[in-house]
Amino acid sequence: MRAPFDYAIVRVVPRVEREEFVNAGVIVHAPTLGFLGCALALDRHRVLALAEKVDLEALTRHLDAFRAVCYGDQGAGSIAALPISERFHWLVAPRSTIIQTSPVHGGVCSDPTFALRDLFKKRVA
Repeated sequence: MRAPFDYAIVRVVPRVEREEFVNAGVIVHAPTLGFLGCALALDRHRVLALAEKVDLEALTRHLDAFRAVCYGDQGAGSIAALPISERFHWLVAPRSTIIQTSPVHGGVCSDPTFALRDLFKKRVA
């Protein structure tokens, strides 16, 4: 069965005022299949090329928190306890921080885990 899904690219924006970014992951939401997932990987060298003084350890913690909210980890606070659709919308909401997402795009798939891996491979890796 093919089902609709939404996705956004997760971006690291080390110097928000410059609006330069490095793609660091993908988040996929397929509500009719009950799926919310993300794949994240930080290319430290690319980030440092944009901002040599960025705190990579803090950035890694922010990405870990993003992942924890996505997957509903109990230790991630009240946002992580929300239903998957609400978590997705919270994660992709526009913000001016070091972790941002692209506009939301749509597609159809029969396997959202495959779609997540494929989008990650094409847009990030």
